[in-house]
Amino acid sequence: MKKQLFILTLLWLLAFPALAQEKVTLSGYVKDHASGEGLIGASVGVQELPGVGVGTNAYGFYSLTLPKGTYTLLYNYLGYVTTSKPVQLNANQKLDVELRQNATALKEVEITTRKEDHNVRSMEMSTLKMQVAEIKNMPALLGEVDVVKAVQLMPGVQTAGEGTSGFYVRGGGVDQNLILLDEAPVYNASHLMGFFSVFNADAIKDVQLYKGGIPAQHGGRLSSLLDIRMKEGNSKKLAVSGGIGTVSSRLTVEAPIVKDKSSFIISGRRTYADMFFKASSDPEVKNNQLYFYDLNTKLNYTLNEKNRLFVSGYFGRDVAGNKQFMMDWGNATATLRWNHLFNDRLFSNTTLIFSDFDYALGSRVTESEFTWKSRIKDYSLKNDYTYFLNPKNQLRFGLQGTYHHFMPAEVVPGPESYVSNIKLNATSAFEGALYLSNEQQLTDRLTLDYGLRFSSFTNMGPGKVYQYGPDFDMPVDTVTYGRFEKIKTYSGLEPRLSAKYELNGASSIKASYNRMRQYLHLVSNSTSAMPFDIWIPSSTYVQPQLADQVAAGYFRNFHDNMFEGSVEVYYKWMDNQIDYKDYAEIFLNDRLETELLRGNGEAYGAEFYLRKQKGLLTGWVSYTLSKTERTVPGINNGKAYPLRYDRRHAGNVVLTYQFSPSINFGANWTYATGGAVTMPVGRYEYNGKTYPLYSERNGYRLPDYHRLDLSATYEKPKNEFRKYSSSWTLSIYNAYARKNAFSVYFRESENDATKTEAVKTYLFGIIPSVTYNFNF
Repeated sequence: MKKQLFILTLLWLLAFPALAQEKVTLSGYVKDHASGEGLIGASVGVQELPGVGVGTNAYGFYSLTLPKGTYTLLYNYLGYVTTSKPVQLNANQKLDVELRQNATALKEVEITTRKEDHNVRSMEMSTLKMQVAEIKNMPALLGEVDVVKAVQLMPGVQTAGEGTSGFYVRGGGVDQNLILLDEAPVYNASHLMGFFSVFNADAIKDVQLYKGGIPAQHGGRLSSLLDIRMKEGNSKKLAVSGGIGTVSSRLTVEAPIVKDKSSFIISGRRTYADMFFKASSDPEVKNNQLYFYDLNTKLNYTLNEKNRLFVSGYFGRDVAGNKQFMMDWGNATATLRWNHLFNDRLFSNTTLIFSDFDYALGSRVTESEFTWKSRIKDYSLKNDYTYFLNPKNQLRFGLQGTYHHFMPAEVVPGPESYVSNIKLNATSAFEGALYLSNEQQLTDRLTLDYGLRFSSFTNMGPGKVYQYGPDFDMPVDTVTYGRFEKIKTYSGLEPRLSAKYELNGASSIKASYNRMRQYLHLVSNSTSAMPFDIWIPSSTYVQPQLADQVAAGYFRNFHDNMFEGSVEVYYKWMDNQIDYKDYAEIFLNDRLETELLRGNGEAYGAEFYLRKQKGLLTGWVSYTLSKTERTVPGINNGKAYPLRYDRRHAGNVVLTYQFSPSINFGANWTYATGGAVTMPVGRYEYNGKTYPLYSERNGYRLPDYHRLDLSATYEKPKNEFRKYSSSWTLSIYNAYARKNAFSVYFRESENDATKTEAVKTYLFGIIPSVTYNFNF
């Protein structure tokens, strides 16, 4: 409590000199002229006051407090025409500005819509921002443009495996990434067992990944935040877009409800492999099911100058099965947001959130018929504030509360099945947080962003908790808790600090520190987030995970901001990391805590990044040198061991070349050291049976991974005679047919039963695809 009072006092003392001066405030929204969409991160500067400016927030809102006088305001967003507005500031004013896309610049590819020197001047480090237009120019597996796979090509991010949508950030597990879609958490972001993500690029407006320096308003995961924002809908005119691809088709409709006041967007996507099955003459094939679908929808309404409402939702599902088995899983999210301006400097956002992830699988064979179900539901309320104190101080504060309900597993047998009815202990929890932060420009060169987050987590009934003896094996007693009765509470402080020092107009150094707490844990025996994994809360025997991370970096732009480069180093130490005993039984186990072990982890590395953001040839080159290991008593004889996703070297080359106004080419090449695995190093006989003898935990490596993807796009753009545009994209995944190891398993040799042989499995050879896209 004393620390919190100290920070509040410090913020007040820093702000007091600014409050003592007579100033007025200019505020408003920066929007796209063609669609009316708010522009996130647009720059608003003052020509007469170099170094004074502000960026727009996630809704395109800005606020500048200046001494009374006459100024020229400069509105800048890369890829758009810079707009200047003369203003006479004698009193508070509201000024909305619409920026037009730069038709000349569009002839060349500009892969970011940030300010050109954003890399050097912004506070952001360990942060990656991508635009959907950039992602759509990349080669894609089976023609499916994928936000998550694009993120996997950035430094410090590792893929969970060939073709999968899971990812690891700076040594953290897949469950240590907080994925938000319009502020709603998405617990499993995969379709088709991970080959595609649930994010339809046609409905996405902005993608931002935080690997460190995570803002104080976010928490709950140790490693990263992937913040995805949906489009708001065209408030100017009806717009229809879509595409027909190798495995799916898409359609998006957006239009104004009341022009310049309210709009909507509906975007859908569906695969159609099951439709081809129905055309088969083979009854076994004809009755197969295999498809997924997505539906994104969003509505916004401007009530008046001070109030605006947003309603958005996502609904997606995978279905697979035949006469013998079935499985399906899916996410549903809903977000209701109310933006309110208390005055020209105080912006608030109140959000109601619902998130639901569930899965089911089972057998349809009469004698073994069953359905296995699991689910996690969240209900959240957030109240966030931004106070534009003055051009040198921007305060953020707020509170959040989430009610979690967990149903780990329930097995329901069929009427004639020999399978038993099983229902694991359902439970619930409440997670809350308060936060306060300030971004302060101390001098023309030095800027700080400091804050504090306090989080708490209470595991509640109904439920039961086993009591164990000294060997922590078999229960000796059971304590039963009623609905909403407190079982266990955890809480703690999470300080955040970032600093930026500009060496000159072309370079800067930055540093950050953050502490994160994670109260939810993923129980999985796979290397990526599969649909049938189980989320469990912190409880009597499962403590919250903690991580502290420090990072520092050098950032520099070259050749009039054509190139931007950075070098970052980081070190992360983690407590209460969960791993499993050897031969652990984790599914349908109502005493899961007996299979879990806890220890510490560390991850450190260096990330090198060079990006060309203007011209006909654009893209980036990245290289990551890193190490991730864990030490858990009871595993590997207590010695440190690498994790499955520890990859010492990783590199990516991503290029796009605009050959002509109608033709562009894309190429991605990726390389990574093979993942760590545990392999048998011998075998022994016992009672006439042969058993494998395994190496130390993750003591071996799979072969190195590398792959080249290519694409070519031909586009017919709109013009004064043609009111719609269309394009054809040819993609080639794994162009030189590299047989990358997905897994290695061992079996007795077919030719000599006394020998064991290793067998490598791989998923993909060369995969071509064609996609047709349209927009009018």
